[in-house]
Amino acid sequence: MKTYGFVLAATVLILTGGIGPATAQTTGTDAVTFARDIAPILQRSCQACHRSGSMAPMSLVTYQEVRPWARAIREKVAERSMPPWHIDKTVGIRDFANDISLNDTEIDAVVRWVDAGAPLGNPADMPPPIEWPADDIWRLAAEYEELGEPDLVVRSTPWTQPAEGQDQWYQPVVETGLTEDHWVKALEVRPSLQGRPIVHHAVTYLMQEESPEDFEAAVDVPGTGSYFTEFAVGKIGDVFRENTGKLLKAGSRIRYDLHYHSVGEEITDSTELGIWLYPKGYVPKYRVYAQAMGVRQAMETLDIPPGQVTEHEAFVPLRFPARLENFQPHMHIRGKSMAMEAIYPNGRTEMLNYVDKFDFNWHVNYVYADHSAPILPAGTVIKITAWHDNSTGNRANPDPTQWVGWGQRSYDDMYHAHVNVVYLTDEDYEQIVAERAAATDNDE
Repeated sequence: MKTYGFVLAATVLILTGGIGPATAQTTGTDAVTFARDIAPILQRSCQACHRSGSMAPMSLVTYQEVRPWARAIREKVAERSMPPWHIDKTVGIRDFANDISLNDTEIDAVVRWVDAGAPLGNPADMPPPIEWPADDIWRLAAEYEELGEPDLVVRSTPWTQPAEGQDQWYQPVVETGLTEDHWVKALEVRPSLQGRPIVHHAVTYLMQEESPEDFEAAVDVPGTGSYFTEFAVGKIGDVFRENTGKLLKAGSRIRYDLHYHSVGEEITDSTELGIWLYPKGYVPKYRVYAQAMGVRQAMETLDIPPGQVTEHEAFVPLRFPARLENFQPHMHIRGKSMAMEAIYPNGRTEMLNYVDKFDFNWHVNYVYADHSAPILPAGTVIKITAWHDNSTGNRANPDPTQWVGWGQRSYDDMYHAHVNVVYLTDEDYEQIVAERAAATDNDE
């Protein structure tokens, strides 16, 4: 296993063939060409979605495919709306394991290339094309050869979505069939091939008996179970860091939360949850708890009047020393921005991350690098601040004259941050803090 674990974004590291950061090779007045400078950028940060058979509306694999879209690419890249990476890079934690954003040099290369007429350049400079696998494979198995096929597959009972009609939420509960406890090292949610056009998102929840001391941390909302993982545009699942995992108990069940929408033809779907397990008898040092931070407060207090930009806050205390693994803000169409801050026991407040341009079309998960994942002392309070724009200034707003409250429909709204949390021992907390301080001293 790789030493970092993360909730994969479908546009990020999935099946990129090991391509590293694409840095344009141009300086000064050098001519920028597609073959030498632009193709590597597209391979790393665009083609996982922009290819035949994938989710994006056009393929950006060959020069012939890219050239007609050059001006549109320039616009989206220059305004930093593509590739989808909406976090403010000027504040908070800046090192992520799955960062697909372009740096200033790469953005400049794209702009200069288009302004120069989008030349092909020398075809011999082209990087080898990526051999993208078929869509009916497990993507984690393709990205992580050491994983192989899932050890357990749990399928939702079929649902048939009519050709026309309102969105539907289907919530079947399926037995895992496990007769003993197991530890999970990776998860992937995969709608059926025929069902993918109608699946807006597929969230899975783990329903199992928890001990009293685990209940609060393991269950987000009473009666729903613990958030497990999900499929959405921009995300397919989780790979957990070395020596960490989620606990899957004997007799456990999976509750699906499947959001279906009609597309003009009747389609039946059965979504699969692929589960990779640690070897029998292996117990990782730390259990990963999934928390939807802020969801309880949002369900009780979300109030978005017509024509206004609103601000709501939620506070989540950490009972033990903890490491946060990721930050994934979640809101709906009127979502504008979200911040996650740490309020330390001594009263000091630190901005962890701020997504200043939230886009409901992308469920971007920001996964911290090993050395950047925040290490927080017991008694720290996580503050989630969410802004919603119900005004005419929000171009995605379907109706700024309507009051909006908490609800599952996309036209309703909500807010929370999906965060995987690992609780540390006091000794490990002190050790990690000391190691990071020593590393900082060495860098200086």
